[in-house]
Amino acid sequence: MVVNTFHKKSWVNPFKGPWIKLGLIGIFGLSLTTVFYNLALQQLNASISIILLFQFTWITIAMDCIVKRRAPKKAEGAAIVIIMLGTLLAVNIFEIDWHQMSASGIVYGFLSALTYGLFLFCTGQVVSKLPPLMNSAIMLTAAMPVMYILYPPTVFVGEHGGSLLLWGLLLGFLGQVVPTVAFNIGIPRVGSTLAAMLGSVELPVAVIAAYLLIGEPVSGLQWVGMGFILGGIIISETKT
Repeated sequence: MVVNTFHKKSWVNPFKGPWIKLGLIGIFGLSLTTVFYNLALQQLNASISIILLFQFTWITIAMDCIVKRRAPKKAEGAAIVIIMLGTLLAVNIFEIDWHQMSASGIVYGFLSALTYGLFLFCTGQVVSKLPPLMNSAIMLTAAMPVMYILYPPTVFVGEHGGSLLLWGLLLGFLGQVVPTVAFNIGIPRVGSTLAAMLGSVELPVAVIAAYLLIGEPVSGLQWVGMGFILGGIIISETKT
């Protein structure tokens, strides 16, 4: 809502749009994805959690096929296989400690993929004439009470609450506001299937950012994996 106040074209009545549907997407898509993924991270290492989260690629396409009663395209099937292979390589699967596997952690990781796929699919299905910023504001506003109930913001009143609040605002803006606005602008234009494919770019970006910003080493197989992910996206849009 804060970002909305600086964009005059977004000053519209939110209740004249599908605000209930948008609110439900915010609750079941945004907030629950965060909750389930955090629970998975508590019981699994980051690499396994990411692999589970990235199941949203085929989940989103499966949702689209079921609702539209169509069979997956050959290019979509090939792209999913290549993207998942790239994901395994990009997270350096050969160095994963499989002894850290937890049954409940796997369930939470898969649920995070399911709710993220639900967010991508439903965002493409809801027809709204509201500005993208307003759509995003409704989603985030609906998700916020759920997050506050599950994770009370009491940490901000502690000794280092001020600095934590600043970091929290920065992470919230970059991690929630910007992606949600971008999704609301992009998904209605490209569709949920391509959006799921494009969403897989998240992993290469994270690996490259870690390499450039904090000097985290990246193996040759990880570079190959990132190339596979990008190649899978290209194949998904191949017409022949």
